[in-house]
Formats: sequence, structure tokens, C-alpha cells
Amino acid sequence: MKLTTREDIEAPLDFVYGAFADTGHWERSAMRRGADVVRSDRIQGFAPGMVWNVSFVYRSRPRRAAVKLVSVDEPNNLGFQIIASSFDAHVTLDFVELSSRRTRVTITSEVKPRTLAARVFVQSMKLARNKVERKYEARIGLICNDIEERYRTRR
Repeated sequence: MKLTTREDIEAPLDFVYGAFADTGHWERSAMRRGADVVRSDRIQGFAPGMVWNVSFVYRSRPRRAAVKLVSVDEPNNLGFQIIASSFDAHVTLDFVELSSRRTRVTITSEVKPRTLAARVFVQSMKLARNKVERKYEARIGLICNDIEERYRTRR
């Protein structure tokens, strides 16, 4: 199942890219929501090959996933791969500078089930596609609004 959304952010391209590439911020954000995040690579700095092992509870069951940074094209693109026992996912973030103070972010997520239970779950998401897309767009919108607010308060 593939989901795509596009948001315009009132902030320069470098700031928006930096906000999405700030792995420390995303690690802390996941921990605040109850996930355990452990970095499991030896890469210094921000580069492809970075891996995080994430443990969390979803639908009353403990889950585990590995998140890997697979592509970096600063400041135009970021690509992540998520590997779990029941599914694989690819998340791509594309950044386009609309003006010196405005950036468009296009986020594409594609989930591929690996097990029968995951196939049933993805199929149920497809049946409720409109609701899933609205929630996806709303969540991405909140993230983008937070980045805009951080830029405004930083100045």
C-alpha cells in the first residue's frame, strides 16, 4: 500500500531538511511516545547505513522494527527502509525549494506485507483508504506545522 502527501512549509529549504534529518530529535520524540530506540551502527555523523532498532507496543502487542537510512541527497531527498517481522516499508522524503522562505515536502510511504496476517491488515487499510489517507495527511501536517513553529521561534 502506497501513501503520498505533500505539504508546504514556511521555512527555508536548509532549515526544513535539517529538521527532518535531525535524528536526535526523532529518537527523543519516539521515546516520549513510549518506544525504545537503540542506535545499532558505528557510523559517525549523518550518512546512509545508519540503523535504529525500535521496540514499541501497537494494538496491545510488543513490536520490533529496524529503521535504516538508505539514501541521502542533501538537501533534496532522504530515504528510509523499515524492516519488521511482518512487513517491509520504504519512506521517501523529497524537498523542493519554492522560494527563499517556502519549501515543499513530499512524503511517500510504501508498505509491503510479509505474512498472511500483515496482508489482511494491509487489505483492511486499503478498504478504509480514505480514512487512512486523512489520518496520514493530518499526522504529516502536524509534523510540518511543528517545523514551521520551530523556525518562527528560532528567528
